[in-house]
Amino acid sequence: MDAFTKVRGPMAPLHRHDVDTDQIIPKQFLKRIERTGFGEFVFHDWRDEEGYVLHDEEYRDAPVLVTGRNFGCGSSREHAPWALADHGYRAIIAPSFADIFHTNCTKNGVLPVVLHEDIVLELIETAHGEPGAEIEVDLHRQIVVGPDGREHPFEVEGHVRERLLNGWDDVSITLRHEDAIADFERERERPGTATLQFAEPPARG
Repeated sequence: MDAFTKVRGPMAPLHRHDVDTDQIIPKQFLKRIERTGFGEFVFHDWRDEEGYVLHDEEYRDAPVLVTGRNFGCGSSREHAPWALADHGYRAIIAPSFADIFHTNCTKNGVLPVVLHEDIVLELIETAHGEPGAEIEVDLHRQIVVGPDGREHPFEVEGHVRERLLNGWDDVSITLRHEDAIADFERERERPGTATLQFAEPPARG
């Protein structure tokens, strides 16, 4: 996956709480086995609703999504972070995330950032009032720099930070131990072909 160090760009505002994974990528689009091709269907069922702005020109290419609490609840489908990443979101800022969704994001190159709800609401209002207002998310410093220049620190677990900074998915992390795995397999090898031994059945009569 792509490494995440820092991203700067416009914010896309989604002022909704408890957005579940079926709303992020509806089930009728889960027919692909690849990780790509889902981005065009993100939030598909909301596109014609009044007040939905994420596909307006000012927000269409925004790399940062700012949204409400408990984002990514519902089913554990990994297609949700695949779709968000394929759409172009590199970071999602919210007051809270569903646990499994949070983990799936970090394994697919998307940084979930938890900030206080008042700060998130202020960012959403700014994004609506000033389309194109830019934000910076710096994983090295663990700082979000708002459009007004104020800095908001965020917490991230050390192993998650390392994974994202280096662009390591689960396969990459496993392959870092390739020599140890090869040694383990060699030690388990036995010469010759294994033969099953069966006990003689007891004699009858």
